[in-house]
Amino acid sequence: MSTDLLRVPGARLHYELRGSGPLLLISQSGEGDADRSIDLVTLLAADHTVITYDRRGLSRSTIDPGEDGTVTVERHADDVHRLLAHLTDQPVVMLGQSLGASIGLHLAVRHPGQLSLLIAHEPVSPWLLPAAERARHRAELAEIRELYLRAGLPAALKEVARVLGITGDDTEPDLTPQPMTPQREANFGFFLRHDFRAVIDDELDVAGCRARIVPATGIATPDTVFDRRCAVELARRLGTVPVEFPGGHNGNTSHPRAYAVRLRELIATR
Repeated sequence: MSTDLLRVPGARLHYELRGSGPLLLISQSGEGDADRSIDLVTLLAADHTVITYDRRGLSRSTIDPGEDGTVTVERHADDVHRLLAHLTDQPVVMLGQSLGASIGLHLAVRHPGQLSLLIAHEPVSPWLLPAAERARHRAELAEIRELYLRAGLPAALKEVARVLGITGDDTEPDLTPQPMTPQREANFGFFLRHDFRAVIDDELDVAGCRARIVPATGIATPDTVFDRRCAVELARRLGTVPVEFPGGHNGNTSHPRAYAVRLRELIATR
């Protein structure tokens, strides 16, 4: 493994490279930093050079003095654009998880030549939904953000799990759950305070996008929840159907072995 910092406007990005072979970028969900899906990354590093990173404001990716922490999904995507431009001049495969998928959609629209394939696993992108549904979910996310500011992290996380259909009771055997460390708590705090606002305000038009995008859902994610609905609507706009991955919204951490197998299958057919 190698690590480094990249200067981007208003921040420094921590990123990590593991393995050897074709480049594969993983953009994480929620509070996920470069280490969040380590079990999956370790498996994929057998035949890929896996890029992971801390989004600005998380863990080792620091925001410059004078910046107020305000972020947008577009700005996160610009960070990824700059990271990829720093590492390679060739298109790469990108796996976007949740917010990472939303970031990937912005990158696909603005810099399609950087991606040979985007697998967008359950993007948290209200703009994909019909108007009434979009307004309802934006209000729901705003309520969770206010709940966090008023009542703290435990109360907010219960609502996040409900909205995204996360149960946490279905995992592959012999996995060691990552503990809720002070660093993870701080990352969740940044995510709920700043990235939730970015998701609520986000807008994008994917019509005419030239990048290859594969919408994806977790097989265990309930049909009616927000994140699955976004993936289904993305597929409808693209004239395709979502592919399914093992597990639910966090299948990359709950079912890393089966998830790696499914991911390799998709990459092999790109």
